[in-house]
Amino acid sequence: MSAPIETAHGAIATPAFLPDATRGFVRGLAADDLERCGAPALVMSTFHVMQNPGSSVVRALGGVHGLAAWRGPILTDSGGFQIYSLVREQPKRGSIAERGITFQPEGAPRPFRLTAEKTVTLQVGFGADIVVCLDDCRHADDSEADHRISVERTIRWGREGRRAFDRIAPHERRPLLFAVIQGGASKALRQYCAEELLAIGFDGFGFGGWPLDAAGDLLVDTLAWTRELVPAPLPLHALGIGHPESIVRAAAMGYALFDSALPTRDARQGRLYHVQEGLEQVDLRQPGWFDRIYLRDEKQARARGPIDEGCSCPACARFSLAYLHHLFRNDDAQVARLATLHNLTFMARLTARLRLGR
Repeated sequence: MSAPIETAHGAIATPAFLPDATRGFVRGLAADDLERCGAPALVMSTFHVMQNPGSSVVRALGGVHGLAAWRGPILTDSGGFQIYSLVREQPKRGSIAERGITFQPEGAPRPFRLTAEKTVTLQVGFGADIVVCLDDCRHADDSEADHRISVERTIRWGREGRRAFDRIAPHERRPLLFAVIQGGASKALRQYCAEELLAIGFDGFGFGGWPLDAAGDLLVDTLAWTRELVPAPLPLHALGIGHPESIVRAAAMGYALFDSALPTRDARQGRLYHVQEGLEQVDLRQPGWFDRIYLRDEKQARARGPIDEGCSCPACARFSLAYLHHLFRNDDAQVARLATLHNLTFMARLTARLRLGR
């Protein structure tokens, strides 16, 4: 178990899974729903929130906490990964250059531009508890030369972000500032990036870059090496890691925070997280300990029991699998909410068990 992360809106016990409230909300759930399923904190996207509802609206509502009526900690990412993904898919709409990242959303009157200074300024203005510096993300299959450019930019943007943060961040209820370690699969580049960012000084770090290889397998060696590069007292965020089995492996390496849209996306598709032996009893060291129940399967039509006998979420506490299957087949809106509550409760139960070291 790693140390709790102290923030202005409370401590985050680690390891912890943070649901993605990318646009300021988790689809189908209100703040009290998220509290009920044990969400310790939320992750929001600077890129999306600054567009919709817009920076001025967020500030007028009292920041991201006022926007979402969320009382716990909020981490806002830099927005760099979202723009990187969009630029990679639609290169004519944007670019990544030395000064920052630019993207022209379809239908928008002007392009959006993020610089190292602007993204930190936006996040501090949003009232985030954890602010993340802009980084230059690259695909795992890009060349080492491209990753070297990425690392140099990430270090430079980290330095610029640090300067902006020190100039504008309040002394009372001061947020934490994280930087992101890039370098692809190169140990040398990862080490160089980590050492340079450590010299600048940050409260924590993120693992940068896509965490899976081309076959969809976790980049275990690269994740482990990156954790070794960061002193143990400093928290490390496994950005984009949300598969339960991957969380177990990365938590064993010492990663403190996890976030991903996977559990909520799975829920909306009728994929419910389940462990045959029971989550509190299963041996997490054994391969294949985790499985899913698929609501579309006809075998659920007469399943009288809940998804999981040991789960206290509203779906398990009151409804049978057969009823959830019936809702899913009829495309009823409430099934997405119930399934999302279940999967997020599962993630909270899993990380609570990991905190106990079992």
